[in-house]
Amino acid sequence: MTLARRRGFFAEIQHQQRLADQRAARARRERAAALAAVERSRVQVERARAQAARSAAASARATEAERKRAEREAQAAYAEARKAEADDQNEALRLTNESIANLLSATLEVDDYVDLEQLKRTAEHPPFPHPDLEAPIPRPMPLALPPAPMWQEPPAPKGLFGKRKKHEELKQEAWATFQANGAEWERLRDSLPGRQAEADRQYEGLEQRRRDQLAAERRRYEAACNVRQRDVDEHNAEIDALIAGLGYGVPEAVQEYLDIVLANSIYPEDFEVRHEASFDAASSEARIRAVVPAPETIPTVKAYRWVKASDEIVGSPLTKKDQTERYGDALAQVALRTLHEVFEADRRGIVQSISLEVGPATKDPATGLDRFFPLVAVGASREHFTGFDLSAVVPSSTLQHLGAAISKNPLSLSVVDPGGVRRS
Repeated sequence: MTLARRRGFFAEIQHQQRLADQRAARARRERAAALAAVERSRVQVERARAQAARSAAASARATEAERKRAEREAQAAYAEARKAEADDQNEALRLTNESIANLLSATLEVDDYVDLEQLKRTAEHPPFPHPDLEAPIPRPMPLALPPAPMWQEPPAPKGLFGKRKKHEELKQEAWATFQANGAEWERLRDSLPGRQAEADRQYEGLEQRRRDQLAAERRRYEAACNVRQRDVDEHNAEIDALIAGLGYGVPEAVQEYLDIVLANSIYPEDFEVRHEASFDAASSEARIRAVVPAPETIPTVKAYRWVKASDEIVGSPLTKKDQTERYGDALAQVALRTLHEVFEADRRGIVQSISLEVGPATKDPATGLDRFFPLVAVGASREHFTGFDLSAVVPSSTLQHLGAAISKNPLSLSVVDPGGVRRS
């Protein structure tokens, strides 16, 4: 089977979104685990410090027996901490093995149908970035003319002599001031219309500049919104075309939908799988390649333990038999999962049969070059396969029932011949 086609545009979008969701969930889990580890370390450190403090306080008066007891307690606390480290590694190993052991059951819990309408987008525009330009500049209060000066005769001076003369002098000074103030007031009165007109011109200039800036920023904002909306409209138009093409069974549309379905299938980070697919309209058959991790990437450790003598955490290895069974079971689960997801997602029944190969793409030990190693090859018809209850099957037995070609030695990359596989 020659499959060089990569997943399509929409499939890649779907795949990346699912990967982002998976990474976010993983980040939350890792943060929770890190906080738990920090808390464990804090407790252990506090326990060790308390033990050290007790030992230091009692060292002067402690008997030899008491010192030995303190040493034993410290050693026990250290051993407990190291065993906790081994327990953490065993828990991580358990979660990895569990995720690989449940590759098939994980997909049985969800509907693999992809509603293409959900891939449509809605343009999301940010708020207008210059709300300060939307409000008119407040108009200044009109210029006001102060009240006209009023004549007020100065009071008569006090005293017995020269009052009349002094009063006359005061009146003359007050009259001169009154006349000067009146002249100034008349100048202000006469200049008021011109000064008001100039103030109005300045205000109108500032306001016009605001309106011009607002219009320019509005044009820039609307142009950016139009670009976003055009991108969304083009995307949605392509989705509509894909939906229509799928309805008519157009091969390119069917293949694109297969890409989306398979890209939507996100495997555990410990066992990532990618798919390559093509569709033959003449035979209504989907030809799929599931590329799985190489054998050496899966855990080969049975359990971890702390060795007191060497102060090391070591792993006891799985037997070759157990490694072969686990890897073979993972291959079988990937095969059944892929068949199930495609048939279930294809509600129109366009795909009537699937020809599938499962295996890693890795270095060929004979040539040193990258190549695909088919370790499982199976063909299945919709009518036959959809009658199975996959929640109750043994994956390897189901493959045998389908007449699959299964590698006898997958750890050594012993390939099968896909050409001799019959379609069940």
